[in-house]
Amino acid sequence: MREKETPGYRILVVDDDREMRDSLNHLLGKAGWLVETLASGVEAEARIAALQPDVVLSDVRMPGMSGLDLLRRLVGAGGPPVVLISAHGDIPMAVEAMSDGAYTFLEKPFDPRRLLTALRHAAEHYRLRQDTARLRARLARLSDLDRILLGDTKAMQDLRVDVLDLGETDATVMLLGETGTGKELVARALHDLSPRAPSPFIAVNCAAIPDGHFEDTMFGNAEGLQGTLAAADGGTLFLDEIGAFPPAAQAKLLRAIETREFLPVGATQPVSSDFRLVSASNEQLDAAVAEGKFREDLLYRLNTVVLSLPPLRERREDIPLLFQHFAAQNAASFEIDPPDMTAEDLAALLSHDWPGNVRELRHVAERRVLAARRGRGSVADAISLDNDSADVPETLREAVAVFERQLIAKAIQTHKGRMDAVAEALGIGRRTLNEKIVKLGLKKADLI
Repeated sequence: MREKETPGYRILVVDDDREMRDSLNHLLGKAGWLVETLASGVEAEARIAALQPDVVLSDVRMPGMSGLDLLRRLVGAGGPPVVLISAHGDIPMAVEAMSDGAYTFLEKPFDPRRLLTALRHAAEHYRLRQDTARLRARLARLSDLDRILLGDTKAMQDLRVDVLDLGETDATVMLLGETGTGKELVARALHDLSPRAPSPFIAVNCAAIPDGHFEDTMFGNAEGLQGTLAAADGGTLFLDEIGAFPPAAQAKLLRAIETREFLPVGATQPVSSDFRLVSASNEQLDAAVAEGKFREDLLYRLNTVVLSLPPLRERREDIPLLFQHFAAQNAASFEIDPPDMTAEDLAALLSHDWPGNVRELRHVAERRVLAARRGRGSVADAISLDNDSADVPETLREAVAVFERQLIAKAIQTHKGRMDAVAEALGIGRRTLNEKIVKLGLKKADLI
């Protein structure tokens, strides 16, 4: 019953009379309030930010700073509601208190039930006001999120809602999506919407770190090199291409996730780091677990919450909107008007499969604007990275592109689409492989 009346409400009592403070502390404590008592308005003003009360109960007549003075300071700073009590109250004083923003005014001796009711209503009103402010802030952030995760399809609407809800938590999140779908963008949005936003956002591409330097890079070493886990202290650590995390270092990462402690290479004392972990992969890791390349217990810690980012081909309705957005951005950079979109341009946009997803679309928009600066071009021309109509390439760059296309296509076929094996066979990192696949216009589904 007591919890129902005062669900965790905190009250600050300010009165220079010690007996009155003790009496109020006893009364309010029995009613379920979390009570702090102070003897002066000066102390109350100095500690109000640290105590964070839901309501302030203050005597009016106090030496140094009166209850009315304290009221004016707190109201001016947008503080909690103030209920004033006084043994010397009269009508003019009550009118002045209410006009200055007091929630209510009670005369001593007061009826305890009436006092408790007034305080509960004041705290409820303050909590409601705070909830409304938080809702407005969330809606404002959602507007920003609309600009970051652009799209009107249901998949993108659902993704924005998920990101908004998860942003206020410390939940470990795994992002699944093809190359170019915006996984780092989502990870950064989760960080920016969280209480950790003022602290660092550290993004690491696991596929780009040489094996011999992996543990030093991630965990640091005894010689003083700070690793990325330590650099992310207080903020968010984003591990992209998590499937490329070497098996030998996975146990160390698992312990760091569970304890927020890790041992730098060559050190004897562990280092603590309070980070939120967001990871990403462009493919499911079940096969890697089955092959013994990825620890199952680590995967369970990483995929507490999984967000799947849809490929562009599955949300074609968003393609014209995204293209116009990127074209407008690039046109503004070059101080020209965005090129008009023709029916042929729209058809080219919608007929392309977009293997590189949003990243590829952004590059196409940039190439279209660059061509428009010279008074020519079309979307179809911008999509076509290479002119494959000639049997013999005219330049060395074109010849290298043809060779790379053939070599990568053959490796994908040989290893049946297992991209870790393809990258290993070609002697390149996963990220480099992904970028080349996008640049060369290869489609994995057509090759296996």
